[in-house]
Amino acid sequence: MPVIAKVFVALVALEHIGFLIMEMFLWTTPGVRKAFGTTAEFAAASKPLAANQGLYNGFLAAGLLWGAIYPDPVFARQIALFFLTCVLVAAVYGGVTVKRSIMLIQGLPALIALVIVLLV
Repeated sequence: MPVIAKVFVALVALEHIGFLIMEMFLWTTPGVRKAFGTTAEFAAASKPLAANQGLYNGFLAAGLLWGAIYPDPVFARQIALFFLTCVLVAAVYGGVTVKRSIMLIQGLPALIALVIVLLV
């Protein structure tokens, strides 16, 4: 897989590491509550659910990084395509069921990376 594709895949992975940190460790902080539009009460009540969601974002990040560093270029591309597609599906689902901006924040970077992986 070309370096430019690896860079974009890694950027999507970094985004998901950020989601992991926010959802697993910072969920009840004022800045994260503001970013997700939650109240202190809701954040406290949903903390275990957010941590679980953060863990899944960590799995996505791990898969994306695996694809970005895997030494076999053909298999690396397949790994990256699979995990980018997973991110896109999650973004569409979240955009439809939770908040439309998820499609932009999570889905657009994954779509750009997917197109680059497919074209280069």
